[in-house]
Amino acid sequence: MAGERRVGTVSMGIRCPIIREGDDLAEIVSESVLEAAKFEGFSLRDRDVIAVTESVVARSQGNYCTVEDIAADVKAKTGGGTVGVIFPILSRNRFAICLRGIASGVKKVVIMLSYPADEVGNELVPLDVVEQAGVNPYSDVLSLREYREKFGYHLHPFTGMDYVAYYEQLVKESGAECEFVFANQAKAILNYTDVVITCDIHTRARSKRILKEAGAKIVLGMDDIMTASVNGSGYNEKYGLLGTNKSTESKVKLFPRDCKPLVLDIQAKILQATGKHVEVMVYGDGAFKDPQGKIWELADPVVSPAFTDGLIGTPNELKLKYLADNDFKDLTGEALKEAISARIKQKDADLKGKMASEGTTPRQLTDLIGSLSDLTSGSGDKGTPVVLIQGYFDNYTN
Repeated sequence: MAGERRVGTVSMGIRCPIIREGDDLAEIVSESVLEAAKFEGFSLRDRDVIAVTESVVARSQGNYCTVEDIAADVKAKTGGGTVGVIFPILSRNRFAICLRGIASGVKKVVIMLSYPADEVGNELVPLDVVEQAGVNPYSDVLSLREYREKFGYHLHPFTGMDYVAYYEQLVKESGAECEFVFANQAKAILNYTDVVITCDIHTRARSKRILKEAGAKIVLGMDDIMTASVNGSGYNEKYGLLGTNKSTESKVKLFPRDCKPLVLDIQAKILQATGKHVEVMVYGDGAFKDPQGKIWELADPVVSPAFTDGLIGTPNELKLKYLADNDFKDLTGEALKEAISARIKQKDADLKGKMASEGTTPRQLTDLIGSLSDLTSGSGDKGTPVVLIQGYFDNYTN
């Protein structure tokens, strides 16, 4: 008993210098973790996880683009006439500057917003208001006039923004005409234009398929814009504009690219310095939902764009309370502990479908650990863009 550990999983934010373009991020992350261990008096162990937020990775890469870069790419790929922009999320940080770029490259933008909420749960109008107005959001297509007549003006509960008015202002300031449509069927946009940029994140493949099958002439996703450098800009060949964050009023930081060499480099540096084999990942948004605002956090295309191989897969865990309440319901004290410990040591390599694993979390390890990291580092002024997680792969027997 005296030698037993009394602490399970620990997640801690690691303070780092402010990262600038061109910095050796692998060296900075490794040194920051090693210095934290030295000053705080803890040791690294095998299978510890070092998680690095995507924003500092993109910053070190200099992976930025401007409104002008986006405009040039959109104009080249759409022809620059009337373009439908469908299912964008309601976000000043995530979409507003991208919209400036799109509008700057075309003559007219027809914005089609889903209602009552966007893809990640940002509320455009309360569902109760929609239902009380006798509107069926699954089939009814509304103009801006009809939308205002039926629903009036609603401000976002967290930001206080009227996103309809805000997006209209951005488009007009960028020199383009603006029209609004409110609908939840992608093909509704084809009554206005056959050139479409579908801006949804996780449902984009379906939206593209539906539009193409319905006869759209040009169909692009956000992941098809800024896939290559424009006039020396940053880019992301896999995700394009997906996962961007506002940098300034005329520039966005793109999702980082080529992250696998970084995580392998950090892993190698820690192994060389300590002899410990840690796992390393880059993380962005966590994958969780706010119960009050109904907002699903994941506005990035994935939680983790790169990770070491030890983070592939899902947890393979037994539910302790199930074992205690069922298989070993007649045991107590040390006998119960020994029985559960023995069962854990003997567990199958794959518990999928087994009743004793019911209620455990069947999600990707990177989604779970990325969510933990995102909550640990926060999105404000904590100054901890690196998170160290210890004991995540421990169980009751360790």
